[in-house]
Amino acid sequence: MDLSPSPSLAKAVETYRKAVATAATVTAYAVLARGMARELVPHDLRAALSWAASLVRARVEPRPAERRTAIIRSIEGNGHGHAQCIESRFFVDAHAYLATKIDPRSMSRFFLGGGGGGRRGRNVLSMVPGDSMTDVFEGVEFKWTSVPAEGRFADTEVSLELSFDAAHTDMALRRYVPFITEEVEQARRRDRELMIFMNEGSSWRGIAHHHPATFDTLAMDPELKQSIVADLDRFLKRKEYYRRIGKAWKRGYLLHGPPGTGKSSLVAAMANHLRFNLYDLDLSEVHSNSALQRLLIGMTNRCILIVEDIDCCFSARSREDGKERKKPTLTNNDGGGGDDDDDEGDDFSEKRLTLSGLLNFIDGLWSTSGEERVIVFTTNYKDRLDAALLRPGRMDMHVYMGYCGWDAFKTLAHNYFLVDVHPLFPEIRALLAGVDATPAEVSEMLLRSEDADAALSGLVEFLEEKKEKKKKQAMCEAGK
Repeated sequence: MDLSPSPSLAKAVETYRKAVATAATVTAYAVLARGMARELVPHDLRAALSWAASLVRARVEPRPAERRTAIIRSIEGNGHGHAQCIESRFFVDAHAYLATKIDPRSMSRFFLGGGGGGRRGRNVLSMVPGDSMTDVFEGVEFKWTSVPAEGRFADTEVSLELSFDAAHTDMALRRYVPFITEEVEQARRRDRELMIFMNEGSSWRGIAHHHPATFDTLAMDPELKQSIVADLDRFLKRKEYYRRIGKAWKRGYLLHGPPGTGKSSLVAAMANHLRFNLYDLDLSEVHSNSALQRLLIGMTNRCILIVEDIDCCFSARSREDGKERKKPTLTNNDGGGGDDDDDEGDDFSEKRLTLSGLLNFIDGLWSTSGEERVIVFTTNYKDRLDAALLRPGRMDMHVYMGYCGWDAFKTLAHNYFLVDVHPLFPEIRALLAGVDATPAEVSEMLLRSEDADAALSGLVEFLEEKKEKKKKQAMCEAGK
């Protein structure tokens, strides 16, 4: 057996030996060069060369980004050096915002507390002091850190630190912080329990408002419904617009139509959509303009003021006809209302309730006593209203609530029985086109049975009876 190495193996071994010898030679030369440099190059020159190398590296290598840190304290002084402190508003907002961003699956520890107030008892997460998390806004990372507060509140309070690159300072202060405040405010609005207030004398008494009406369940024309939703949403976003044009941030709606067409349900749907409290003003309980003013300035912002059956509260006559009123406590003097209709000639205007007093709140000087308010008047008879109420700029949107049409009926059928198709639908559609039936009447018929077939059959009979009565009435009128 031939045990001599193959030519290729011998060649590889020889190449390896030469590489090792070369490396040893290079290393020796490097050691020799360093030694010669220490011996031959002066110390000052070596220092200068080292400084120049460092300068080149500093210019070539990227610098670490400069950082900014904003400290948000949980408590703030009252500004006068006193010991009394108040809760920091932005700390509360930031704490609530971060609670929605904390992922308990990615954090080793976190605080778990019960939510109160408008959070409906839901658990609220928060960081343990010393921990941090990162939030991304418009592609930029913002680091939040929870740190123990300093001073005499250190045992019970914490602070938050918001860190970001210095280049993003303007974004942090002008867009990110306002974004947090707006997000939290919208969440509070969605979660808070709504209230409805009723006037007793010159004060309000409130109870919880749980009306289930929404625009999804509201039985009315879909296009009209959508136009109202769009108008409300646009109103919410126009704070700066109203401020720029010099008008009070409010919106007025006049809901008119026959009884039972859903005016009150529409108001409830508006309140649920906006998450606004309701103030139901009973003008029969208000006996003077001064009492009315006390009530109206006692309303909060972000609310809906509703005056139902406004045609029954004041005289139907125009203020210009000069006739005497029938109701002495609800007068309509000759002065008028609004910016150009102030009542200046009536010595007793403060001792009785006048239409002018109400109109001054709608678009006069008193209209600026609050912000983000919606004013709703309802009436069954629009033609009976004083012309002053219908003047442009007072009721911005007039909404006619008509009889039950086909689209409104389909909404009711889905609400009551979760059905969108039924053999009786074509007949019901034809009957609704020929008779005047209010959504309230249709709803009453659908409520009479939980069985869809039975309820719809009863509705058909009801509509046929109305159709027959309408035909007989027409014949009687034609025979006269």
